[in-house]
Amino acid sequence: MHPPKIATFDVPADLNVDTKGVPRPVHEYRVRPFGLYMSRAMVDHPTVHWVESWLLPDLGLCVTDWCWNPGHRRNQDFYLDVCEIVRDGERWLLTDHYLDIVVQHRRSALVIDVDEFVAAVGLGLLEPPAAEAALARAFRAVDGLAAHGHDLDAWLGELGIALTWKQRHGEES
Repeated sequence: MHPPKIATFDVPADLNVDTKGVPRPVHEYRVRPFGLYMSRAMVDHPTVHWVESWLLPDLGLCVTDWCWNPGHRRNQDFYLDVCEIVRDGERWLLTDHYLDIVVQHRRSALVIDVDEFVAAVGLGLLEPPAAEAALARAFRAVDGLAAHGHDLDAWLGELGIALTWKQRHGEES
């Protein structure tokens, strides 16, 4: 079992230090009142060639859309990491709290990695207040998605959040 993974999003340096501590060049950052957008290549990754993510600190979520390599497409539209996001000037720090939500647009939202979450709490890697916050974030997201027919844009739109993507459907949306 691993301690919580941490990623750094360094806007002025156009770098993303991934959860393994490797600095990755970022193609684009966009700062909005509700969060931070990042777009970058996935170098030497066997299944994915590009990643776009939105960090949403007030929701404790990182929403990701992957661009899959041929033959590796997964049955998901968005991947939500339940996390804590702290902004330190122009650097954003994401601490993963183990729980993830796989969203299939207008079909479902499935919470995954519950086993990792329970193990982390049991081993003291995730303190009770952080664990409670993670559960509340996950429940809020699943409830919000379900109330909006599993439409991520509809749920976030009600909260005043409009996500835009470069690669989705081959053009900016």
